[in-house]
Amino acid sequence: MPMESLISGTLAGMGSFRCEHCGYVVSLETGDALPPCPGCAGERFVRASLFSAQATQERIAASASESQERDERAAILEAAAPQLEETGQYLVFRDGQQAKVVPLVREWTRVGRSLAADVRFDDPTVSRRHALIVRQADGVRVLDDRSLNGIFVNGDRVEWRVLADGDEIVVGRYRLHFVDVDPESAGTALGGRSGAALQAQG
Repeated sequence: MPMESLISGTLAGMGSFRCEHCGYVVSLETGDALPPCPGCAGERFVRASLFSAQATQERIAASASESQERDERAAILEAAAPQLEETGQYLVFRDGQQAKVVPLVREWTRVGRSLAADVRFDDPTVSRRHALIVRQADGVRVLDDRSLNGIFVNGDRVEWRVLADGDEIVVGRYRLHFVDVDPESAGTALGGRSGAALQAQG
């Protein structure tokens, strides 16, 4: 049975009320009237249980976090664009305030905290031997090199994974973006298709 809609200005009684437009939840004491939605200025509400209110707030927070991550990813790629104009495979990540681009030219690229690592992060969240990027004729793979905190590809913890253009690899607190610039897209903005794929992926 659908829930009854309430309009802002209504003396709705004590409880939580969810905006029908954006999901923002407001809580009222006895005698308070429903205000316009603080999130979108909407005027239509339905009653929300404590559970549904918490779930809605969690969804809003998750959506904001994903949006922020997409914006950050796009900014990194924009800064790295001049170095993504040639055909090849790359790792792109933030190094302080700079976008760092590492061309993948060897069969094995070691990622970790060790001084012997090809991509080195001097950070306690990264193991000395954390991950391996392996380039072979049938594709590029990332492997967990017996790390303590594991590796994540697009949010999933994996032991290994074949990489596709636009994949995000998380190593400790660092986010690395795999970019594959093919001959057709080389020289175009943001590494061509690679940049577009990374910006679109969430």
